[in-house]
Amino acid sequence: MRIFVAGATGAVGQYLVPALIAAGHSVVGTTRSAAKADLVRRLGAEPAVADGLDAGSMRAAVSAAKPDVVVHQMTDLAAATDLRHFDRAFARTNELRTRGTDILLDAAREAGARRFIAQSFCGWTFSRNGGTVKTEVDELDPHPPQELRRTLEAIRYLERTVTASTTPEGIVLRYGFFYGPETGTLSPAMIDQLRHRRVPVIGSGAGTWSFIHTEDAASATLAAVERGRAGNVYNVVDDHPAQVKDWLPALAELIGAKPPLHVPAWLGRLLAGEHMVAMMTEVRGASNAKARRELDWQPAKSSWRQGFAEFARASAAQRAAA
Repeated sequence: MRIFVAGATGAVGQYLVPALIAAGHSVVGTTRSAAKADLVRRLGAEPAVADGLDAGSMRAAVSAAKPDVVVHQMTDLAAATDLRHFDRAFARTNELRTRGTDILLDAAREAGARRFIAQSFCGWTFSRNGGTVKTEVDELDPHPPQELRRTLEAIRYLERTVTASTTPEGIVLRYGFFYGPETGTLSPAMIDQLRHRRVPVIGSGAGTWSFIHTEDAASATLAAVERGRAGNVYNVVDDHPAQVKDWLPALAELIGAKPPLHVPAWLGRLLAGEHMVAMMTEVRGASNAKARRELDWQPAKSSWRQGFAEFARASAAQRAAA
């Protein structure tokens, strides 16, 4: 098939483009920056320079590509560093999930694409009541902390809009918390904060997180391109949801850092905000059973422990070589 990947140079796109090509598909990949066009070529795709919030440039790029499938991987997560002011940090990503989704979906429809796959998220989005691991049928948080509301509204909008589409048929992939080389939980900023004990366990640390390596997110996306069911939502996470009080100290130990500090919830509210306390103490993980069953997919890194340990070994080897 001919695949149009919007956001080809992002955390998932850099793995997705080569995976699609290895599977025999031809790929057109977008980047906002003309300077990154060579990166798209090195990944094996035809580059197209287009801004996800510029309807004219995106429509022209999709029309020229004449794709069978359009994959929406557009976010601005690299800019989301100030998590105390969460909605402000995610403002552009939220716009890409709302107006950007409308622009890309309209362009896909005009170009005659048959399938539209969009990136969503399930790291902290579920209701904080009931069981600690949620499925796709469980409700999203009806009363999120104030700082998370705009971001959750944008996620709801994307999921509602995409799954309602029949021409092209829409599919949503809810990724868990990303990690990978210099990405997400393993980003240089996060590792530096851990080394300086600036990421404490807040309160009980009982919040349950579900992780996914960016390479595994890409393989699940390939599976959805080829085998996903129209109108469906899939949780794309590893097999082992973990509480903060377990994964955070484990990661600190793997990178040779001292154990994280523990602070009470009331102090966490003052230092980081109610939303970060909720992430540390109340959020729910996600089950990947549906993706395994319907997409015939499984993560190569079945546990965050495996993925984090591989990262730590690679980092140690690099430091030794240096």
